[in-house]
Amino acid sequence: MVVVGPEQPLVDGLVDELKVAAPQVRAFGPTKAAAELEASKAFTKDFLKACDIRTASYENFTSCDEAVKYVSNLPDDHRVVVKASGLAAGKGVLIPETKFETIAAVKEIMSNKSFGSAGDTCVIEQFMTGPEASCLCFCDGKTAKLMPAAQDHKRANDGDQGLNTGGMGAYAPAPCVTPQMQDEIEEMCQKTVTKMAQNGTPYVGVLYAGIMCTPDGPSMLEYNCRFGDPETQVVLPLLETDLYEVFMACCDGTLEEVDVRFRDGIAAATVVCAAKGYPEKYPKGMKITGIEAANELENVKVYHAGTKIKDDATVCSGGRVLAITGTGSGLKAAVKTAYNGVSKIDFVDTSDNSSHLHNRTDIAHRAISKKLRIGVMGSTRGTALIPLLEALAANELNAEIVAVVSNRSAAPILDKGRALGPTVTTKFVSAKDLSRAEYDAECTSVLVAAGAEMVILVGYMRILSPEFCRFWENKCINVHPSLLPKHGGLMDLEVHQAVLDAKETESGCSIHMVTEEVDGGEVIIQKKVAVDAGDTAETLKAKVQKQEGLAFIEAIAKFSKTSISYADAGVDIVAGANLVEMIKPACKRTRRAGCDADLGGFGSLFDLSAAGYAGDDVVIVGATDGVGTKLRIAQGAKIHSGVGIDLVAMCVNDLIVTGAEPLFFLDYYATGHLDVHEAAEVVKGIAEGCYQAQCGLVGGETAEMPSMYAPGDYDLGGFAVGAVRKPNILPANVKTGDVLIGVPSSGIHSNGFSLVRRLLAKEGLDWNDVAPWGVGGETVAENLLTPTKIYVRALMPLVKKGLMNGSAHITGGGLLENLNRSLTDTTNAEVNFHPPLTPVFKWMQQASGLGDEEMLKTFNCGVGFVLIVDADKAQAALECLKEGGE
Repeated sequence: MVVVGPEQPLVDGLVDELKVAAPQVRAFGPTKAAAELEASKAFTKDFLKACDIRTASYENFTSCDEAVKYVSNLPDDHRVVVKASGLAAGKGVLIPETKFETIAAVKEIMSNKSFGSAGDTCVIEQFMTGPEASCLCFCDGKTAKLMPAAQDHKRANDGDQGLNTGGMGAYAPAPCVTPQMQDEIEEMCQKTVTKMAQNGTPYVGVLYAGIMCTPDGPSMLEYNCRFGDPETQVVLPLLETDLYEVFMACCDGTLEEVDVRFRDGIAAATVVCAAKGYPEKYPKGMKITGIEAANELENVKVYHAGTKIKDDATVCSGGRVLAITGTGSGLKAAVKTAYNGVSKIDFVDTSDNSSHLHNRTDIAHRAISKKLRIGVMGSTRGTALIPLLEALAANELNAEIVAVVSNRSAAPILDKGRALGPTVTTKFVSAKDLSRAEYDAECTSVLVAAGAEMVILVGYMRILSPEFCRFWENKCINVHPSLLPKHGGLMDLEVHQAVLDAKETESGCSIHMVTEEVDGGEVIIQKKVAVDAGDTAETLKAKVQKQEGLAFIEAIAKFSKTSISYADAGVDIVAGANLVEMIKPACKRTRRAGCDADLGGFGSLFDLSAAGYAGDDVVIVGATDGVGTKLRIAQGAKIHSGVGIDLVAMCVNDLIVTGAEPLFFLDYYATGHLDVHEAAEVVKGIAEGCYQAQCGLVGGETAEMPSMYAPGDYDLGGFAVGAVRKPNILPANVKTGDVLIGVPSSGIHSNGFSLVRRLLAKEGLDWNDVAPWGVGGETVAENLLTPTKIYVRALMPLVKKGLMNGSAHITGGGLLENLNRSLTDTTNAEVNFHPPLTPVFKWMQQASGLGDEEMLKTFNCGVGFVLIVDADKAQAALECLKEGGE
């Protein structure tokens, strides 16, 4: 097989010559007669007219005087485009702005012969407006199969400034070409292939259609008879079907039998690396560095253009030297990947090590900042749509309506759609004989064909199917005439009557995401109105309706922002950085042998040898826990310093039970909105807990998740890691006759607070009330938020002296359940001399009515830790505890 690339050999008849000289070799490309579609713009314009394919109105001229006379007779405000009919290396199109410039353009082409014989015939055609797209299709002489549309950047510099070039970059798929347009363009190309076959000049190869997306629909600018550069570098990477298989089918006339597929959801962008000075005078011979490094990046491909090998090095030999293509799941990802590749490349003048690489930095900027395409579904007048239409007409929003669909043929909302012009799809979809899912699928097909990226429901009087909700998940919004979640599920006047019946003082409307649960999606915008004395359902409806259009405008403004920051999503990166700086001093205080407790890295390192745990017999122990609903009290009372200590205590105390020494700690702080000072108070408490536990606070995660937590809420998770040598792992040698030693708690610690909060509500106590269990005037919150005791300093000496056979941290489940976890299958515990309940536990028992056994299963009841020791070591253990402050 021979694939002919450039246009000149095709126009010269290379394919015809190949068929004669080597009939056994397949040739991919059009014959000389078929390549006339690119060789002569005049031929193509006449051909398009004969095929009834939309194109700009035009006139062909072979006489310069006749062309000048034609232009002179045009109205002064009638702009045209002047083209050299023949091949001009992509540069024979001039776009003058005035009549004077137009006459000069005609003379440049026809009299001055700026483009040589290509200007023997001149085409003058109507100037059209709209984005241009490059649409390539595979052809086998009978069938045309369109590839994803691409757009390129011709100008040399950012912002589409500078001289025209052969192309400085491209991207695909081009968002300006909707699925409906794609179908229309493929039909244009199919008409062309069919007509060429009827004319006895079947077209085989790639047909490149230059398209203008005008307000009246796609219009054909011109045809090229080969792959385009740099469009090919972004279209072919999207091809899923084997390219050779497609080429074979084109040559053999069997393209209809091949399933030509492109990668769904994938985009591609290419950035041309040119020599500085291009397209004017530019240097050559610079050494190219970084090609291998760029090619090694995932989803990056380097294409060569103006390169050659010299002295075993790749050097520049042209103006446009390389094209760096990146692919990704979406255009932004593809552009980022391509520029990652570009960052590896340089063109170096070895005489002075200066760089001579030029590239644009704004490839795909038009597509990335494109307008949000909105589809509208409605059943009534669509009154709420009017303010949105006015805002769109005034260019106050970066959005456009592309479709209006109704389930009622006479719905006035359809008139609003028709008034927007022929480019807006306006359609009544009948529900006759269709299930709900089938009907919604019909509506979806209309919306998708029009290029809708988002759907808004305006007075839509149908319940949507689950299939529709899933397809448009997070892309469909509705307006409801109440302040949701109030009165969800009601419609029209019954909503407003319900507000009046409930004697509510305010009402309004809600823009919410559409989900399978009717009126149950996330609320995006709410607008409020006062309910006045004397309001009826009708007058209240009129008030609310005035707000619905404004609410839609605010919602669309949110969705159509061209750049969405983390802050727009409710996440404050700066606040997170400030928090890190605020807590660094507290964290540094927790330094210990083995770690430095510095924050900000991707991971935390710990040197076991430096901590005294070198050797093969070391076992790493991990423990994780939270603080539970005790946080509700901290959040309600706004006292946050102690819960950090609680978090550490719940983890490191569990490590002691295994005989492990706590070495380092990490925390997880999750909230809906990051209050830096509040979070700093919590983390400083965590640092204090680590200091008490003699372990390093080496890192953590602060997660701000607006959609997960209500305002003012946060949750904590802690992760402690310790070490113990295998011979010292506990429990060990627990046996009959061992003695139990109870170590006091500091209060309720961090378990049982769901019951505690219920008892407080039952007794009518507020956080700021004086605690009724009598503790020196402390408030309820102050007493209950006493931090969990950390037992590390008191108990680790016993562990290291071998005085403990086992132990139990008394947490959820109380003494009765936790002690059993450290006993063997053949031993039971007999508990004598339990201390009397402290005042807080006495009050809890009285308020709850729980018996002793239930209390011991629910709370620690004043005993936070239980040690299991040999009887003959009990006294030594007690003395050691006293030395540790117990």
